[in-house]
Amino acid sequence: MDPAPTAVAPITTERRALPATRAVLAIFAVLSTLAFTSLFVFSDRSDEWFAWTIVPSLSAGFFGACFGSTLVVEILSLRQRAWAPIRVNALAIFVFATLTLIATLLHVGKFHLQADNAATVQAQAAAWFWLVVYIVVPVALAILMLLQERAPGADPPDRHPVPAVLRVALGVESAVLLVDGVALFAVPSSAATWWPWPLTPLTAQVTGAWLVAFGLVSGVTAAAGDLVRQRGAAVAYTVLGVLVLVTTLRFRATVAWAGASAWIYLALAVAVTLTGAVGWWLASPAHEGRDG
Repeated sequence: MDPAPTAVAPITTERRALPATRAVLAIFAVLSTLAFTSLFVFSDRSDEWFAWTIVPSLSAGFFGACFGSTLVVEILSLRQRAWAPIRVNALAIFVFATLTLIATLLHVGKFHLQADNAATVQAQAAAWFWLVVYIVVPVALAILMLLQERAPGADPPDRHPVPAVLRVALGVESAVLLVDGVALFAVPSSAATWWPWPLTPLTAQVTGAWLVAFGLVSGVTAAAGDLVRQRGAAVAYTVLGVLVLVTTLRFRATVAWAGASAWIYLALAVAVTLTGAVGWWLASPAHEGRDG
């Protein structure tokens, strides 16, 4: 008598990050390190070390904080073998790079591309480097994301949904970041009426690009994120909030504290720090096995 047939569950291979994707992430990590050092550490020396002179220094520090957060994402993404935990972060970098390229081309005369517009040789080199990077990056990322989605395998099922309270908090933060980011990018002159420190049209649009990118990540996580899969984003979100608070404290005299926008900005920075920390804690290995 033949034994009863045994049902065998289909084996689905997890879609892996391609070697090219990992190589690009490693390159981005180096670039983010350089930008973080130039802008966060040497915020008041952008005329000597960066692609364009950023005034006031708080704007440089804010950009440095954003690059520092991105550096964390890139380092943690390099530790992932699968594509699923990297996807939304790669998309955010693509969106930021594309918007930043547009801002760069609109205000290319502000960059230290010519010797007579650069305080140092380093600043001129940084300007050309910036221009090349932001022309190449959007194209390279678009190609890589397409190749990744066509790679063999599939995403694992979501097993750790974001808790409802955290989902609501992230959704609110996402809405604020996206609305502010789109407004700054589309109508940079409006920044003077509600941003807590002065922004030039170029810095307003780059600020808007960062806000849109971060708003995208928090929005996707709130809507359909897997808590454990987005652990890296939660860590980076925490780092972003902390670095923004540090640079704001450093250049606190620049902020127009008499206006409501300053306190809304500060509250948002604190909220980003707290929601990132809570998400990081809930996605820790101690909680990961809670679903058995």
